[in-house]
Amino acid sequence: MNLFSPLTLGELELPNRVVMAPLTRVRSGRDGVPGPLVVEHYRQRASLGLIVGEGTYPSHAGQGFPGQPGLVTPEQVAGWKNVADAVHAAGGRIVAQVMHAGRVTHEGTTGGHEVVGPSAVAIEGETRTYDGKEPYPVPRALGTEELPAVIEEFVQASRNAVAAGMDGVEIHAANGYLLHEFLSPASNLREDTYGGSPANRARFVVEVFEAVADAIGAGRVGIRISPEHNIQDALELDADDVRATYGALVDAIAPLKPAYLSILHKDPSGPLAQDLRARFGGPVLINSGFGAVTTRDEALAILDDGHADAVVVGRPAIANPDLVRRWQEDLPLNIPDPETFYSEGAKGYTDYPVLQH
Repeated sequence: MNLFSPLTLGELELPNRVVMAPLTRVRSGRDGVPGPLVVEHYRQRASLGLIVGEGTYPSHAGQGFPGQPGLVTPEQVAGWKNVADAVHAAGGRIVAQVMHAGRVTHEGTTGGHEVVGPSAVAIEGETRTYDGKEPYPVPRALGTEELPAVIEEFVQASRNAVAAGMDGVEIHAANGYLLHEFLSPASNLREDTYGGSPANRARFVVEVFEAVADAIGAGRVGIRISPEHNIQDALELDADDVRATYGALVDAIAPLKPAYLSILHKDPSGPLAQDLRARFGGPVLINSGFGAVTTRDEALAILDDGHADAVVVGRPAIANPDLVRRWQEDLPLNIPDPETFYSEGAKGYTDYPVLQH
């Protein structure tokens, strides 16, 4: 097994084990429809073993950023069909990342839709809206009776992704958004069956996964987690609690045979990530970056040492559409331009050069 060998993830057959991370690029306009520029961006990167699309909202209340794409309206689904068709025509594979922002948003972004979360606890700081920067609002705590409808939003978005020709979906349970907010004891202060104990805090994520897997087949569904990432105030500071919470989640979904488990953690070879991998028993993708850029040497070592089945990379994939070839042949890399990560237009998006020879 090495970075450039084939891999099966459920229903997906990958030619290599370099996976493009879900990368927010906010280039889908106010209507959330991926246009020709987005199509070209993903098409260029089709040689990666798998593309995980950027976080895509399953409901208008779940939109986190201006310019973020959705999987709600017919026009959005049609836009994603153009993306999927282009990636497939170039020989690639792509899954949609279904992401509900939860409390990490503002009514100035959601079009007036109420900001919700597991509990009425706000994030400190400001968020960028269509009208400029605003303080994060206190979310309204979702009632127990409302949760089935939120689960159904994930299910319908996943059905829409498959209808658009995407190869599957990744459920976003990481980085402080709604599902992660249920997992974290800092953001989940509930006293019903979805709060309190580690198993209760994992319950909503498990139910979302079960419902999506039932709708489109578990072999088309992956899930992304980021234990101990401590971002956007979804704090997880008690190691025993983290192990119990994510252990409960993994133990509950593993029997369904998901396509994969994607773990974002700063120590991919450490005891937490490796314990979760052993408990999962299926293909595990490791993403060590976020704060730091994953290098070729690190990616090779993670696979050579048997710590994961594939490596998820972000910034190198932004700047190098032909990253697999460059890493395989140990060729120089383009340098990503952070100034253009969240801007508009082609600059820093579709204009990174590929090697010609």
